[in-house]
Amino acid sequence: MPVGGLQKKHDRFHNLNGALSLFNKMIDECPKPSIVEFSILLQAIVRMKHYALVVFLGSQMELRGVSHNAYSFTILINCFCHLGKVDFGFSVLGKMLKLGFEPNVVTLSTLINGLCNQSRVSQAVNLFYEMIEKGYRPDSFACNTVLNGLCKSGNTGRAVRMKHYALAVSLGSQMELWGVSHDAHSFNILINCFCQLGKVDFGFSVLGKMLKLGFEPDVVTLSTLINGLCNQNKVSQAASLFDEMIKKGCRPDSVAYNTVLNGLCKTGNTGRAVKFLRMMNERGFEPNIRAYSTLIDCLCKNGLLNEAVDLFSEVNVKGIRPNIVIYNCLIHGMCNSGQQHEATKLLNEMVGNNVSPDIFTYNILIDAHCKEGTILEAVSIFNAMRKQGIKPDVVTYNILVDAWCRERLISESLDVVHTMRKQGIEPDVVTYSTLVDAHCKEGRVSEAEDIVDTMRKEGIEPDVVTYNILVDAYCKERSISKAVDTIATMRKQGVEPDVVTYNIFINALCKNGMVSEAECIVDTMRKQCIEPNFVTYRTLMLGMCELGRVSTACELLRKMLTSGEVPDLMTISILLDDFCKRGKLDEALEFFQAMRNSGLKLDTDSYSVVIDGLCKAGQIEVAKELFHELSVNGLKPNVYTYDIVINGLCKEGLLDEAYQLFRTMGDNDCLPVGCCYNVMIQAFLRNSYTSKATELLTEMVGKGFCAEICTATLFVDLILQSNESILI
Repeated sequence: MPVGGLQKKHDRFHNLNGALSLFNKMIDECPKPSIVEFSILLQAIVRMKHYALVVFLGSQMELRGVSHNAYSFTILINCFCHLGKVDFGFSVLGKMLKLGFEPNVVTLSTLINGLCNQSRVSQAVNLFYEMIEKGYRPDSFACNTVLNGLCKSGNTGRAVRMKHYALAVSLGSQMELWGVSHDAHSFNILINCFCQLGKVDFGFSVLGKMLKLGFEPDVVTLSTLINGLCNQNKVSQAASLFDEMIKKGCRPDSVAYNTVLNGLCKTGNTGRAVKFLRMMNERGFEPNIRAYSTLIDCLCKNGLLNEAVDLFSEVNVKGIRPNIVIYNCLIHGMCNSGQQHEATKLLNEMVGNNVSPDIFTYNILIDAHCKEGTILEAVSIFNAMRKQGIKPDVVTYNILVDAWCRERLISESLDVVHTMRKQGIEPDVVTYSTLVDAHCKEGRVSEAEDIVDTMRKEGIEPDVVTYNILVDAYCKERSISKAVDTIATMRKQGVEPDVVTYNIFINALCKNGMVSEAECIVDTMRKQCIEPNFVTYRTLMLGMCELGRVSTACELLRKMLTSGEVPDLMTISILLDDFCKRGKLDEALEFFQAMRNSGLKLDTDSYSVVIDGLCKAGQIEVAKELFHELSVNGLKPNVYTYDIVINGLCKEGLLDEAYQLFRTMGDNDCLPVGCCYNVMIQAFLRNSYTSKATELLTEMVGKGFCAEICTATLFVDLILQSNESILI
């Protein structure tokens, strides 16, 4: 039978029986048909995806004296690769070479594809380049196979994945040198690689090249670019590209919708995310469970629990079966809002809907009860979890260890560690660090050191958190030399000190009056590329102020602002209060002025501290100026501010002005409270304005406020004096 006729005959096969019947007929013929005809038949069976059968038939051919050629060997290699037995494919290649058959690009590309399918990407790449070195010209299939393999590296680490993406980009540029034209598939792969490498702009350059060559981007192309933009927090651009995609008639798939939704949620655009979900509905695209999970999680994390619960109700109404992810998000959100009872109810509902709680569900509930201080309830949930056959993990045990330690019940926490060991779960660095911290807080530092030694013996190296706990403990004991030694040990063990380590050490030095030494530590930090944060600056400024080095503290404030670190206003208030309490009003004003000049927006509390200092120093006019400056700067005085100024005016004998200010408090939405009434009443009594004082006392009591002891004493004195004068 001619080959062409056989080819047509094989093309008519729609079932295996016909193919096998023909094979049996051919194998029994004498003389037998050529290997070409057998190969055509084998290829037809390959198209039916009966790979193991083809391998068996190939072996039967050899036994019956039919010799393979390069084409039939390639068919067998392809079958072994499809069966996940690429090493057998290489054995066939070895047999080919031994028999003098030269493999072609298809043979080698088949093996490369087999290696990639088994996640043996490095071997695939090596074979690809070896093929080129031996003079084979790669085709688009070979190149795309390697590109695909590099982009689907399985469960490899991030560093390996990044290396593979970079290698794919390099290969993509070499394809043109080899005369291999890109197709839409290879362009999509390159765009994905650039996006994964954080170079989305290069991805858009590839898109431009695609369009120039006449390739129309598909939903995969645009979804990949949208994902790349979202990963770089360019969510607005991603949303714009999404809109453009729809305008051009390219219907987005669930990947594109979910990518934009996820991007909006990740960047905190909760409102836009909700609108986007609604838009999905309007455009006839029903959001899937993943979309709802993403948005519910976002709402919960942003404290919008009621909105999350409403969305959950919508899921149920639409007949979408909630999954474990949605339940866990809601339970976590409820626990974070202190609604443990509601969370437990949802857990029961979840079980009723045949959704089994997992370890994360239970860990969320156990953690919530522990943080609330209801440890016995947490233990009860822990026991229920075990009864359900869910084995606690190291996180579960760490939650309980931490809870007992926070209650200062170290023996109970050690019991938990003993239990976890019995269950075959070894403590990790978090477990040990928690125990070290608990012992240090109880002043049992030597026992904490023993725990660190135990860690090392068990092959668990302390991390920066563990070392920071020890450094802090030594500093609190004023054992500065031990703290220095611990930092040196950290470095020897390959653990670099972080900003927290240095802040602990700087704080200890400043408390011991060693501010110059603390400044040297800051220089050391910078040399090690560790930028000081606002805690560092605050500690130094407090230390400098304690030593009276106000101008240096002001200079440090300027440096802090230049470096982009904005001091917290509580720190500012503490520093100003410290100056005023020590009678260093000039320094307080200098520091206050330095902050204003720096452009830092001060709050009412910062002003109040300085106003109080001025009033106590008798500088009422300057205090009044600062008080009026509040409204100029868009700030409103609070009750504390009014009380300070009213008291200051009264002490200076300016009762009419004080009373006028007292009566205008309501204009600033700040109604007088007990302390304000008492200040005015006491001032009136001291200046013998009895009727005014009595009138205010009646008003104060009517509003539910009580007279202070000083106010009551002044009234008693007044009554006694009145009786005395009557007697006389």
